[in-house]
Amino acid sequence: MSLRLVLSALGLSLMSGPAQAARDWQVRDWQVGLQAPVTPVMERLSHFHTELVWIVTAICVLVAGLLVTVMVRFNSRTHQVPSKTHHNTALEMMWTLAPVIILVIIAIPSFKLLYYEADIPKPDVTIQAVGHQWYWTYVYPKDGGFQFDSNMLPETAAKQAGKPRLLGTDNPVVVPVNKNVEVITTGADVIHSWAVPAFGVKMDAIPGRLNHTWFRATREGTYYGQCSELCGANHAFMPIEVKVVSEPAYRAWLAMAKKKYAADDTARVASN
Repeated sequence: MSLRLVLSALGLSLMSGPAQAARDWQVRDWQVGLQAPVTPVMERLSHFHTELVWIVTAICVLVAGLLVTVMVRFNSRTHQVPSKTHHNTALEMMWTLAPVIILVIIAIPSFKLLYYEADIPKPDVTIQAVGHQWYWTYVYPKDGGFQFDSNMLPETAAKQAGKPRLLGTDNPVVVPVNKNVEVITTGADVIHSWAVPAFGVKMDAIPGRLNHTWFRATREGTYYGQCSELCGANHAFMPIEVKVVSEPAYRAWLAMAKKKYAADDTARVASN
């Protein structure tokens, strides 16, 4: 077994630093673990996942050891006279209490993580993500009130733009680094789901309902996700692209976006 495979099985990677950051969205050889986290929520999710892997591994090793012991010591050749023991109180208490203790050990950090995800801090940026069949519409209600549609780039256009196939979009979401971003999701037709693995974010977009989630990206870069709800025939073709940039770059993008998308809205109204 190679070192790469061993590290991947433990949720680790041989890459680090800029090379790692440039490939966070990509599938890697022998990859088993989660994408590298870039938000506090995803960091906690990754740590919790690792803890669960160790707990599950310990349980599997224990059960396998017990099965092997039973097969070796209590088969018909080595143990011709079967045991007549009944109702071992200590053993019954142990196999009843042990799962309860394990579940409590898992439940405590699980509840802490759920509350941390649900407790949305005061947002610096608010974005509304509206799911359509099959694209996303994004609204910046507090930073200019503009909106734009985000469609998947065709394969040729994605290749020319240096974006991954089936994940690149014509109009990506842009957010500032190290800022609390609130995402309000809803659906225009059927149920969609806004999900970005590196952010630890996955929230359903339901028609007639507003759901809230948040993230705070701690590293600049471009991150990708997809609609993770079965929303119809082109479900696999409504990706999510988020660019995390510096504060000055975000302000410059806002100034450009207000003009660009306001003009697009004017042209859309005129055509209708």
